[in-house]
This record gives sequence, C-alpha cells and structure tokens, in this order.
Amino acid sequence: MLGAALLLAAGSIGFNIYQGAGGADEPAAATGGEGSIEALRAAAEASTDDAGPWGDLAFAYFNQGKYDEAAAAYRRAVAIAPDEAVLWSALGETLVLASKRDPLPPEALQAFEKALALDPEDPRGRYFLAAKKDLDKDHEGAITAWLDLLADSPQGAPWEADLVRTIEQVGQINKIDVAARIAKAQSERKPALIAPGSGAVAGDQASSNLRGPTAADVAAAGAMKPSEQRTMAEGMVEQLEARLAMEPKNVDGWVMLMRSRMTLGEPAKAKAALDAAVKANPASAAQLREAAAQLGVQ
Repeated sequence: MLGAALLLAAGSIGFNIYQGAGGADEPAAATGGEGSIEALRAAAEASTDDAGPWGDLAFAYFNQGKYDEAAAAYRRAVAIAPDEAVLWSALGETLVLASKRDPLPPEALQAFEKALALDPEDPRGRYFLAAKKDLDKDHEGAITAWLDLLADSPQGAPWEADLVRTIEQVGQINKIDVAARIAKAQSERKPALIAPGSGAVAGDQASSNLRGPTAADVAAAGAMKPSEQRTMAEGMVEQLEARLAMEPKNVDGWVMLMRSRMTLGEPAKAKAALDAAVKANPASAAQLREAAAQLGVQ
C-alpha cells in the first residue's frame, strides 16, 4: 500500500498552482497539444537566467500527466532559482507522481525538505513530510502535523477538503479519534483566503463593496480541474486588483491582494501589490509593510 495519505495527496494539497520563480501566469499550453509544448520548450531552452519559462514548461507537462518530463523541467528551474521554495515543492510532488514503486522517493523527500528549509510554511512540503511520518508508521505524528497545517490554512484553501479527508481516513484506518481535533484546528484558523473589506485596517477609507472571492467561492473550486481552479482564482483576484485601481485608498483591499498573490504562489506580484499600496497610502506604509511581513512578502 502507498498509504491513504499519498493516495489523496497529489494534485490537491499543492493545488498545482505553484509555478516558476516570480509567479508566472499559467501557460496557455497547460492543456494544449504538442505544438504548444514545443513553443514552451523553445522558450525554456532559450532561458539561462530566468526560471519562469522552465516552470511554465514543467507545469504544462505536469498538467498532461507527463511527470518524468515535468520533473526534468523543474530540475532546470531549481538550478536557476535555488531559493524558490515553491519550485522545490513542485519538483517533490512531481517526483512522487512519477515514481512507479517508491511512494516517496529520496529525491522527492529531499526536495520537500529543501522547500521547507526555505519556507517553513510551504503547505505542500508540510503535507508530504507528514505523509512520510504516516509511511513510517508514525500515524499519530502524521495526524498531528496535518492538523497543524489545517490550523494554519486560510479558510476555503483549495486543499482544505482533501486535507480533512486525509486526516479522517488515516484516523479511521489506525483507530485514532480525530473528530474533536479537526474541529479544534478549524476553530483556530486564519481568516478566509480573500474576504470582504471590513475597514479594520483602512478605517473610513475602506469600501464596503470591495471584495474578492469568498471562502465559499474558493472552496467550490475543489470540484474543478487544477487548471480550471487557477483560472477561476486568478479571475477573481484580477477583479480585486481592478477595483483597487479605482479605490487605491482601501488598505484592507491591498492586504487581501497580497495574501491572495502569496496563496497563489506569486511572491513577485505580492511584492508589486505592496509597492503600489505604499505608494497610494504613504501614511499607512508601516501597517502595510507589517502585514506584508506576516504574509512572507519580501
């Protein structure tokens, strides 16, 4: 047996939205044909100092189920951008799916460990290292680690339903009562991925109409294909960004945008949002930078 954890893991916990350094948009060839792959490959091979094209190529291969090819492209990406945690965890997930025998190959484990060394909050790395505990028969340790991840996940996070189901199934298989512990972890969770502006930070400048997708909107994406999930999420975040262009004094909205970009694995766009927010709200620069630091925006 591969273990219930890994049977549920791939393609859901990571949300499959993490891409090349700088958070490049999903390539048009993600669901396209060989011709589109060839164009992405050509762009990647022409890139020696930008991991983005290699991440795009890897994502396209991943989305077509060509995991060996995806892993090779991710290896090139991490060679160019070795400090990008999301690239390492994407490589790890791809190696798990590419493996025919070992449910958690050594190279995949090393990639997850590297991701967490760079970003201890990387959800995909945290998930799979907990799965390693489960495979090593430390079922209680695995469940505890997954519960910690659940408690740290934003409400409506795309991996939420699969994470909860994993905890429940591993608990059931190993006769560990998890119901009360899941409820406790959920009660300690962060605010929704993107929620309506409350004015808590922006005060009178906040707009009651400014909002991104609700937790329910994001949770509904769980029934979609990964590429459809990203398209939906990106569309809603772009709507939020467009409204901020018209209402730049809404500090809450800028914090939502930064959080959304980081959740989508787009640190460069999150940093751009911070810069735009500070420029539009110099009096709130300290608050914005503090919020950005808490989100990991650098």
